[in-house]
Amino acid sequence: MGMLRTIKLILSHPLNQSQKLAAILRYARWQIGSRVLGAPIAIRFVDQTRLLVRRGMKGATQNIYCGLHEFEDMAFVLHTLTDSDGFVDVGANIGSYSILAAGAVGARCVSIEPILSTYTHLIDNVRLNGIDDRVMALNIGIGKERGILRFTYSFDSVNHVLAESEKGNESIKVEVECLDEILSDFEPMIIKIDVEGFETNVITGAHKVLSRNSLFAVILELNGSGDRYGFDENDIHRRMLNYGFGTFRYLPFERKLVALDGTNAHSGNTLYIRLNAQGNVATRLRDARKYMTSVGIEV
Repeated sequence: MGMLRTIKLILSHPLNQSQKLAAILRYARWQIGSRVLGAPIAIRFVDQTRLLVRRGMKGATQNIYCGLHEFEDMAFVLHTLTDSDGFVDVGANIGSYSILAAGAVGARCVSIEPILSTYTHLIDNVRLNGIDDRVMALNIGIGKERGILRFTYSFDSVNHVLAESEKGNESIKVEVECLDEILSDFEPMIIKIDVEGFETNVITGAHKVLSRNSLFAVILELNGSGDRYGFDENDIHRRMLNYGFGTFRYLPFERKLVALDGTNAHSGNTLYIRLNAQGNVATRLRDARKYMTSVGIEV
């Protein structure tokens, strides 16, 4: 991501609207400090949680500049979960969502990251926050069935299952399982799925899980990346609607859900909420306590 684009994203972020100069200074301090130190830095995240971040972690560093990188979805996790709930983080990367769920809220969490080097950073963040007892971290991939797939490993937060058109790229073999097997004894309230276009196969292997009424919401990345595998993301969307979910946008400052009338967000993540749980979710959002972000603004 180029510098100008990064700065544009920083300045447009909801948590930076009243402090744009401070946001630019955070960006400058990180760019200079991370180069000087040349080592991972434990940065403040939400409330008492911290993230161990190193230069080059494009998604994670956005949390430094903006407090919550994916503002609406991260705030939804904070405001919906309680410490008696379960959360599943598919494509956990270094654990930003997992730390919010298990560290800030205190929920139980299954965190799944297929790339060993990234999984190591995830474990470091779990240990940094002292939440080993609430996080089960798995170094595997997720698909429609058990097996082995090849993954890219040098693309930071956008590593993915190797597509046929990418056979010349460097890759590693990763064991793959399906969510129905992994979650047979674990009932999540929210699942976040960010697998860079492989969502179709993840959903296929999660029929039992997606049929549970105890699953209130799924945060699903549908941004066109499925094209690399020949997947039709409109098909995923239809399947989610058939499981009894509707699509919504969450406005964190207002604590309000806005119905999208079954349409797909088409950019970034789509928030699916089970329609018969919508009232329960709305009550949780309204009653949740406030959390202090690293940029000094409560949500």
